[in-house]
Amino acid sequence: MASEPFLIGDAMTGGYGPVDILHQCTIAVEKGQIAVIVGPNGAGKSTAMKAVFGMLKLRGGAVRLNGEDITKLSPQDRVAKGMAFVPQTHNIFTTMTVEENLEMGAFLRRDDIKTTIEQVYELFPILKTKRRQPAGELSGGQRQQVAVGRALMTQPSVLMLDEPTAGVSPIVMDELFDRIIEVARTGISILMVEQNARQALNIADKGYVLVQGRNAFTDTGEALMANPDVRRTFLGG
Repeated sequence: MASEPFLIGDAMTGGYGPVDILHQCTIAVEKGQIAVIVGPNGAGKSTAMKAVFGMLKLRGGAVRLNGEDITKLSPQDRVAKGMAFVPQTHNIFTTMTVEENLEMGAFLRRDDIKTTIEQVYELFPILKTKRRQPAGELSGGQRQQVAVGRALMTQPSVLMLDEPTAGVSPIVMDELFDRIIEVARTGISILMVEQNARQALNIADKGYVLVQGRNAFTDTGEALMANPDVRRTFLGG
């Protein structure tokens, strides 16, 4: 039997109250790869991410990390297992400095965090320049860098990003995607929801197109970009 992906939300069914938003939805990512979830508004993309991270109780299906069933674990316990989640909004402490934000990311750690802070500054040099500045004074793109940097402070094996390029300029988006590729090259698995479907599929090893909480298309990013149905319906031709 082929080995299972490093992280998988397998045949997930669930939602809020009595209403199911996800219907037998499967999302997975391999070690050190980038998996992207795209689809129209209201397709259940963010809900699928929350389900994988334990913020949504499943009525069916399971979540497994490195072969271990973590379906019943709380988000905090999943962080301890090596998962990090960056929500789309409210993802930084605006009144704290950049460096204080990074230090807050390491709250579970009992070892020396200086090396990890330096690694974040290498990845995002602008943050080193602004490390004493309140994070709330930064531009949208820089705030996203702080949010991703803070998540990396936990030394995760999986980094989950919900709309990391929302509201940033195309130049900043390209730069963020470049950094995300760099993070994946270190062996961290990246699972992200992205509105900019074409650009996201360009960097994706695996892509998931969701429609109404169901898997509509699943393939490599390259294959989805080349699929005429996907192009016509989701990528504007």
